[in-house]
Amino acid sequence: MAKIHPTAIVSKKAKIDAVEIGPYAIIEDDVTIGKGTKVMAHAYVCSGTTIGKDCEIHMGAVLGHIPQHLQFKGGKSYLKAGDRNVFREYSSVHRGFKEGASTLIGNDNFFMGCSHIAHDCRIGDNVVICNGVLLAGHVVVEDKTFIGGNAAAHQFVKIGTLAMIGGLARVIKDVVPYMLIEGNSEVCSLNIVGIKRSDISEKAKAQIKSIYKLVYRSGLNVSHALDEIAKAGNLADEAKHMVEFIKSSERGICKHRKSAV
Repeated sequence: MAKIHPTAIVSKKAKIDAVEIGPYAIIEDDVTIGKGTKVMAHAYVCSGTTIGKDCEIHMGAVLGHIPQHLQFKGGKSYLKAGDRNVFREYSSVHRGFKEGASTLIGNDNFFMGCSHIAHDCRIGDNVVICNGVLLAGHVVVEDKTFIGGNAAAHQFVKIGTLAMIGGLARVIKDVVPYMLIEGNSEVCSLNIVGIKRSDISEKAKAQIKSIYKLVYRSGLNVSHALDEIAKAGNLADEAKHMVEFIKSSERGICKHRKSAV
């Protein structure tokens, strides 16, 4: 049974399971909230939002509000978030821009205070987004990525699996999986610590390192580097994903900080 503070405003059209809703929180029409989720004081969950089980929505967080887009003319769009996500105080996530569009968030993600996820973003699983991070519209963040405090990502950027974005970084190009990014979209190295702590096989780790060297440290252009990678064959799944990510990039991938040697 739901535990709802008497000062909270909860629409009769909202679908809430056994949740806890704190003082002065607002839950609009057409909201679904799963079992075990806590909505804390002054949080605001807007129409069209679905929140999974065992999530935490902290004080002043705003989920599913209309996009910050001058061309938004109304219409029904959505925010869909999975289970065990944590939205810390004053974080904000906006719903999709076009009619029927959705902002999508997976499971087990941590959105720290004052972070912002814009319309139509897609966030995977086990992502950490630190204080003050700004993701513009349509940004894709793959699984197990870490984005440091006050970093900002340009609209339509893709950030690959287990990448690490340093604090205050400016991301305007696609970030290849497993890379460490600092400053102005600059690749510094592999995300060595993240890879070491992961459950990636030793074979895959070696191939990830080899791909990094060919793409960023060999002096070859990206096309020729991909040709050399293809010659090796028998790639592990993680290495295949790196290759496909690079091939499918529409914005181009981040460059290395130093000249290739």
